Amino acid sequence: MCNNKYKKIITKKLVKQTRKLLEEKGRELLETAKKVVLEEKIECSEIREALQYFMKQYWQDLTTPTLLSLSCEAVGGSSEDIKSIAVPLIIISGAIDIHDDIIDRSKTKDGRATVVGKFGKEIALVVGDLLLVNGFILLNKACGRIPNVKFSRVIEDIKTALSELADAESLEILLQRKKTIKPDEYLHVVRKKAADIEGLMKVGAILGEGTENEIKALGRYGRGLGMLSILRDDLIDLMDFREIRHRIKYECLPFPLLYALENPAVNSIIASASLRKKGDINLILDAIEKSGGFRHCKQVMDSIARESYSALKIIKYQKTNLTLLIDFMLHIWEEVEFTTI
Repeated sequence: MCNNKYKKIITKKLVKQTRKLLEEKGRELLETAKKVVLEEKIECSEIREALQYFMKQYWQDLTTPTLLSLSCEAVGGSSEDIKSIAVPLIIISGAIDIHDDIIDRSKTKDGRATVVGKFGKEIALVVGDLLLVNGFILLNKACGRIPNVKFSRVIEDIKTALSELADAESLEILLQRKKTIKPDEYLHVVRKKAADIEGLMKVGAILGEGTENEIKALGRYGRGLGMLSILRDDLIDLMDFREIRHRIKYECLPFPLLYALENPAVNSIIASASLRKKGDINLILDAIEKSGGFRHCKQVMDSIARESYSALKIIKYQKTNLTLLIDFMLHIWEEVEFTTI
């Protein structure tokens, strides 16, 4: 069995490989999307400033173009086939991100002020709406340049993915109003929220002229990858004092904590945690560990990962890079292990 030092070396290599992949596949398209948005003529100085802040300093969506490229190439297509579609989908993704921050009242993320935190929710709402409108106009133009059969399928899959995502966001808001949330209820929402990643994988495969089986397989892979990403974020939030305080006050609790709260004894320990200083978070982490919350979350993520790995069996190309993304989602357990030992 490898020691902790060796595990850390593996983890660093995995992170480096993933970042390199995202940069290679996503950077050019992201910069193109930023340029398109910033060319928009905006008279209101506050909206213009907020838009420039979001695009120049905050927004780093390398995931959307990377997944589109990988799924297209996975079925034998070329990354050139997805360029016109990638730009509007990046912009739409940015709009959704801003609207999510408004709903969650997130003023900071990863140590940076969100548009909501820097400019207020009214300005953030207008900026999000502006991006959404521009994104869909560009998407309509892009789809108009592809064959009718592909056009219909691409639009339908995007509509399905975004509709399910909106439904998931609504269900999550309702869950936040409940006194107690069952872990399975939360997982149901997590699965629905992963619809956007499934949609991206399907769209890329369609543009790459994949077979029906390949499109479905990459869709299943995307659903799993999206779920792993959300659960990974849950774990990261648990390690961040400010994030966990914010989630306790305004959002659904992270999955491992919801599982821990199923135990009445642990529930009372967590309820007693004041979270007034950073050290208080250790009470919650210890309670989650003792209740098996981390172990259960890992089992769930491992099961999802197996399904995603299995979906790639029929895929001929880019399998190494697609597998890398799943591995990256699971590497978070090295960090959790070091934190809780």
